[in-house]
Amino acid sequence: MFPLFYNRKYNKPYIKEGNQFICEDKTVEVVGEIPRFVNEGSYASLFGDQWKQYKKTQLDSFSGTSISANRINRCLGPLKGNLTGKFVLEAGCGAGRFSEILLQQGATLVSADMSSAVEVNIENFPVSDKHIVIQADINDIPYADETFDVVICMGVIQHTPNPEATIKNLYELVKKGGTLIIDHYTITKSQLFRLAYFYRLYLRNKPSTKTIPYTQALVKRYLPLHKKFAGNKIMSVLLNRISPVVSYYRAFPQLNDMQQQEWALLDTHDSLTDWFKNFRSKKSIYNTLVKLGATGIWCQYGGNGVEASCKKPE
Repeated sequence: MFPLFYNRKYNKPYIKEGNQFICEDKTVEVVGEIPRFVNEGSYASLFGDQWKQYKKTQLDSFSGTSISANRINRCLGPLKGNLTGKFVLEAGCGAGRFSEILLQQGATLVSADMSSAVEVNIENFPVSDKHIVIQADINDIPYADETFDVVICMGVIQHTPNPEATIKNLYELVKKGGTLIIDHYTITKSQLFRLAYFYRLYLRNKPSTKTIPYTQALVKRYLPLHKKFAGNKIMSVLLNRISPVVSYYRAFPQLNDMQQQEWALLDTHDSLTDWFKNFRSKKSIYNTLVKLGATGIWCQYGGNGVEASCKKPE
């Protein structure tokens, strides 16, 4: 049984009337089984377009790998395989690469995303008594404070205007004794002095009708070079300075050539079209969690940058 949606502005629950949820002057339409708490046209709109283009690319069940499972399980820590009976929020769900794993592990899951990626998520993982999908800003999730046993936000916080505020807003949704799991980009030497910065300046204000074909052309040009030099660390480092393409030939050699191309297309578009690209160190993420009063903090470099989890005191 899912809790009532909650209007955080008025501190009141939404009331369901037909195919709408209403609270004071706020009316939320349900379209395609998805309550729409935000409108289209947000800074995250290009993410929705890219997930519609690459609906299943990063699903483990599609790729035949455990890449997504390995990443989320590392961050789940003791909760791995122990989500039955847990009410879980996945903030920034995308097409559902982690939704798949969380549902497999027994979570009662709310998958939320600001973009139209929710339409892909619900297509991949339909609504059930264990899963609902909502379109909502992760800084204004329509549930009351301390609703969720587990709040998970992977690959998203760095794309929000104020990462510290986002972490705080997510932490408030965690029950006492519950767990917050996050990750965040960090600066590495390989990211310095890259021409990708200038491609991003050009692309991030363009519509997806321009950005997707443009990144497809970049991948067609540069990915063969990434494959050619995958076994040469020095040449790979030099190529990454010039090429804006995200390549996984070294990180995930288990992907076949077609999968390498799809992953490159998806993440190259992702990396060159985001409105916000923030970076934080392990220390800064740790300090943010400490300031919130979290306990049991686990924080390390890994995955996309920094991975962390913490508990909210009882």
